[in-house]
Amino acid sequence: MDSVPVLAAAAAGVLSFLSPCVLPLVPGYLSFVSGLSYADLAGEQSGTGPRSLVRAVMPSAGVFVLGFTTIFVAMGASATTLGRLLLGGSPVLTRIAGAVIILFGLHIIGVIRIPLLYREKRIHTETAPRTLLGSYAVGMAFAFGWTPCIGPILGGVLTMAATRETVTQGMALLTVYSLGLGVPFLVAALGVNYVLAFTARFRRHVRTVEIGGGVLLVLVGLLVFADKMTWLSQQLSFFRRFAI
Repeated sequence: MDSVPVLAAAAAGVLSFLSPCVLPLVPGYLSFVSGLSYADLAGEQSGTGPRSLVRAVMPSAGVFVLGFTTIFVAMGASATTLGRLLLGGSPVLTRIAGAVIILFGLHIIGVIRIPLLYREKRIHTETAPRTLLGSYAVGMAFAFGWTPCIGPILGGVLTMAATRETVTQGMALLTVYSLGLGVPFLVAALGVNYVLAFTARFRRHVRTVEIGGGVLLVLVGLLVFADKMTWLSQQLSFFRRFAI
């Protein structure tokens, strides 16, 4: 698979994690899936050491990430299959996909507004999961949640998946996206108290991250529209010799 879509998907995952509808809620998600209170996660309760916190939080956090990865990968397979069925690799699909990705990017930047992307779809539950299977289900529910922040970025990656030649490539693209979103989540599970402090400091930079994510989508959309993804990957392959 071309390296450019993979790198773009990974960056999109990280940007999704840093978005204002994910990062501030990370401690809440960790508290919910692990069954621990904020005080427990911050190490404020006596007898709650770092190692015991990791043992208590990491299994639930891991299957939570696996839950939303399952759904995102399935979405990638569906997007690629639909793209193949509709236009069978026609250049028209490439231009449509590029235009859609550009629209998502412009929406994030704030140049245009797409009302549909402001409608949130969340699955609410009042009871915390008591098993790893419950945490897995919560992760799947998170993936189905459509928020104004993560929606356009995820939509852009799914649109790229729709232009892939095989279903496996589409699934791989969404796997990389999920890793970009999930790995920071797992890192956060190792030190929630640091995440709380980081979130407070990072809040002032949220808009900058949003604009950066929008610009990334616009650039990727332009490359897709012009069918230059493979060309750019070939140009970047020049630098591989320096990494060996």
